[in-house]
Amino acid sequence: MSKMDIAIKKVENRRDLKKFISFPYKLYAGNKYWVPPLRFDEMNTLRRDKNPAFEFCEVKYWLAYKDGKIAGRIAGIINWRYIEKWQNRYARFGWIDFIDDEDVSKALIETVEKWAKEKDMEAVHGPLGFTDLDYEGMLIEGFEELGTMATIYNYSYYPKHLEKYGYTKDIDWVEFEVKAPPEIHEKIDRIAAISLKKNNLRVLKVKKSKELLPYAKDMFKVLDETYKDLYGVVPLSEKQVDLYIKQYFGFIRPDYISIILDSNDKVAAFGITMPSLSKALQKAKGRLFPFGFVHLLKAMKNNRAIDLYLIGVRPDLQGKGVNSIIFNELHKIFIKNNVITAETNPELETNLKVQAQWKHFTHRQHKRRRCYIKHLD
Repeated sequence: MSKMDIAIKKVENRRDLKKFISFPYKLYAGNKYWVPPLRFDEMNTLRRDKNPAFEFCEVKYWLAYKDGKIAGRIAGIINWRYIEKWQNRYARFGWIDFIDDEDVSKALIETVEKWAKEKDMEAVHGPLGFTDLDYEGMLIEGFEELGTMATIYNYSYYPKHLEKYGYTKDIDWVEFEVKAPPEIHEKIDRIAAISLKKNNLRVLKVKKSKELLPYAKDMFKVLDETYKDLYGVVPLSEKQVDLYIKQYFGFIRPDYISIILDSNDKVAAFGITMPSLSKALQKAKGRLFPFGFVHLLKAMKNNRAIDLYLIGVRPDLQGKGVNSIIFNELHKIFIKNNVITAETNPELETNLKVQAQWKHFTHRQHKRRRCYIKHLD
């Protein structure tokens, strides 16, 4: 089939957006490694009237049709705050999926590149989302590993297509599966005790999610400070922070979160984990109703696998043993809940300080994902 037989259509209304969101559910139907996102969550992220990121992002979505059927999708994003901070006139591509057809994938990529040139961009990179808390990084290793709620899963032909069109590595993220030992690690426990005393810190103990709310904004402030120099990170707006708190803080289990406070009861560091929802989301098939929420509730209550999501340490306390406090507290969570394995989720390959923590545990690096880039003529 020739390239001329591929039709690219811009997403222009709610009906088109539903088709855009639905495509990967068909593409990955029956795949035992893909973890379907919740459809309403995708809708809220991609809608201009729901996502505060649209205040500083310019966004387009496209669908590719072959023989009258949807064969691919892609989003084009220009994050103006990213450009202002990093002084790179780069457009992003994200939410990219396509059948194993080079005419389809090429048409999608060329559509984003054309749009980027029209906007006077110098390069296109991705897959990336609106912010650092969205999906990012195309899977290039670990195609036979179960995905997670926070990451992209894609077929092994995806990176081959991208590389054929001139896209090269910009940066990689690595992921680890960590085995939880049955006992507290003596060295980490000792360092944690010393750091708590020396830095006048304490561990926050709560029983209900609402008890976390007074510290929520402080946690996001620490998050911004911790990650500000990492690849592509842009500070979250106040509206974004408010939205994340509203969406997720009532959902998380407080006994799976470690928060360290200083002498003024300000957040010094934190670690957020959750029971793995990967298998529950596969059973839910992207929908909470009529029975999807039952699978999620079961996974939240009784689960021997855990996902590590975010760890933040205030810059003035970095290198002072505070990481050991977080990991020690998280390890207590593992033991209390009979956790066997933990997924680290993506860590920049250059973030050696975080990766050094896993040397104390049995672990394997089982996934790698890549942000690709292509400089435009």
